[in-house]
Amino acid sequence: MQNITVILMMLLCTAGPAAVVAVVGYAAIKGVARNPSASPRILLAMIVAFFFAEAIAVMALLMVFNLFR
Repeated sequence: MQNITVILMMLLCTAGPAAVVAVVGYAAIKGVARNPSASPRILLAMIVAFFFAEAIAVMALLMVFNLFR
């Protein structure tokens, strides 16, 4: 039973940031399509958003590993 709990928590910890990456990527592509001259600023904002989403995922996974160790 504990293995299923760990699997479900890890799934939730990775599904959230993955959804954020997908939404941010879609919005960045849409923004560049509308205004190609703003692509450097859009790229910078996209990279920062990806960084924070992945940092949240790593922290959540570390918490899950520490809870069920």
